[in-house]
Amino acid sequence: MIFTYRELLFNTYQTFFGDSNLKLLHLSGIIASQPTQYNISINRSNNVVYSSSIQTVESVVQEKVVRRSANWKPNFWDFDSLTSLASEYKEDIYKEKADELQEKIRQALNDSVGSLGNLDFIDAVQRLGLGHYYKEEIKRALDNEFINYNQSFDDDLYTTSLRFRLLRQHGYDVPQDVFQKYKDDLKMCLCDDVKGMLSLYEASYLGVEGEDLMDEVKALTTKQLKALMGNTEISPTLAKKIAHSLEIPLHWRTPKLEARWYIDIYEGEHNMVPMLLDLAKLKYNIDQATYQSEIGNLTRWWIDLDLHNKLDFCRDRILEHLYWSVEMIPEQPYGRFREGLTPLTSLITVTDDVYDIYGTLEELEVFTNVVERWDASAMQTLPQPMKICFMAMLNSTNEIGYKILKEDGYDVIPHQKKAWVDLCKAYLKEAKWFYSGYTPTLKEYLENAVVSIGTPLMLINSYLLTAEKITKEAIDYIESMPSLIYSSALLVRLANDLGTSSDEIARGDNPKSIQCYMHETGASEEAAREHIKELISEIWKKMMNKDQVASYEFLEEPFISSAANLGRQALCMYQYGDGHGIPDQETKDRIKTLFMEPIQLQKAL
Repeated sequence: MIFTYRELLFNTYQTFFGDSNLKLLHLSGIIASQPTQYNISINRSNNVVYSSSIQTVESVVQEKVVRRSANWKPNFWDFDSLTSLASEYKEDIYKEKADELQEKIRQALNDSVGSLGNLDFIDAVQRLGLGHYYKEEIKRALDNEFINYNQSFDDDLYTTSLRFRLLRQHGYDVPQDVFQKYKDDLKMCLCDDVKGMLSLYEASYLGVEGEDLMDEVKALTTKQLKALMGNTEISPTLAKKIAHSLEIPLHWRTPKLEARWYIDIYEGEHNMVPMLLDLAKLKYNIDQATYQSEIGNLTRWWIDLDLHNKLDFCRDRILEHLYWSVEMIPEQPYGRFREGLTPLTSLITVTDDVYDIYGTLEELEVFTNVVERWDASAMQTLPQPMKICFMAMLNSTNEIGYKILKEDGYDVIPHQKKAWVDLCKAYLKEAKWFYSGYTPTLKEYLENAVVSIGTPLMLINSYLLTAEKITKEAIDYIESMPSLIYSSALLVRLANDLGTSSDEIARGDNPKSIQCYMHETGASEEAAREHIKELISEIWKKMMNKDQVASYEFLEEPFISSAANLGRQALCMYQYGDGHGIPDQETKDRIKTLFMEPIQLQKAL
């Protein structure tokens, strides 16, 4: 008879100690300990001492541990190349030219308030990744549009839809009724106004829970736009826009990658403003030079940490982790955020692999206890790789905490520790499900998964790294898991499951949301995937569109954007599969575009 490691471990201890003592050994953590030269004293609650005879048995069992392997692909990027990236756009001459163009655009925005082209101008500024430079000007213009909203019912479909989308994006409470008059026309097909129909389609994704009209508009425009695919009478630029939007709507897209795509599209628009296009290209390249500097710093940090060599079962993905951080907050001044969050997300991935791939259940229980104690002296019974993981977690977290204490005067380490403890407990619950063969209900799975995906840990640190002034009230609010954070975590979890579940199930991992739904309802995999996609759509309506606005009462804009953009980045990263764990060519191309390929500028610029 062939025994699994788990059966061998259980039977060996049962033979030596009997059932009652076996239970005590589990409670004590002795099964997870490694052999030492002296007697072992484990249980800190009742000071039970075990003799060295246990170590002899333990030595035999420990030698039989068979570690799992995920067979992760090696890191695609050459570290020497990453640390030597350089760009001419870090020179002052380009910054001076950008500042000059920036002021000209500011004047143009102010001059266009109230004009017919004002909404188009604002939309272009935002989609080109320049909106953060003109917050006051955009707000002033949209305030004017909101005040006159009830006088704008005679506008065409394109303008009506664009105004609605821009106002809702910025938190203005405008009603859906403005689209009532277009419903019958949509059923007949607005083939003579494809531009307007596409604008309406994009606006429909700003609907909130209970807006049946917006749901109907979304369904109708989606159907009509799909029917137009391949229509040779549509201009090539408009056809590209339709295909792009049907793939992922604008409201769900990440800011930086979308800006790069739209720069090429905007260049062919009939109403293109040349100096706006020039500024977008120049700022994109300047930002890229900033990212390259951050890549060098982070790569050197990762090399020095050496986890990619010491823990060969873990994913080696430092550049992919920076990609997440950039899309969360791409603006140039937030380098502190990106260089603080990227190491953290790297360690989340390493810890995830410790729980999913490396550790036995008994070891993971001890590891979780060590994290909860936040004490390096408690980790001595762990295998060497798990010690290294914990020390990296401890030191990196303390380093961030020290910098924040020094610069902001607030001790954040207790909050960072709490987030790590919550994450590891969620990982441990999934490990227990795995070892027991248990398949949770979808609800039970998601209640744990919103923590195990790592979003709460990422977002508490996002706040700490971006807040102008850290307050206890804001931290308490974030730690209460408000709807904005809960919905962001759900989006990341569900997008991850859609992209990774096939590979993870093939290697014997825990069931994901898709499998939980199939097990619970008897649905096919195809039906389960459609259900998860519907959940993602509902999350945007119920939580993201509404709660993003509500969060401004407690939190600052950079943090709120980071929470929403984290959900967007998940949709992007897992669009074609596991772009994070097993980067596909599309993900690699996107990273090259953002970090390594500047836009060619006209010499006269």
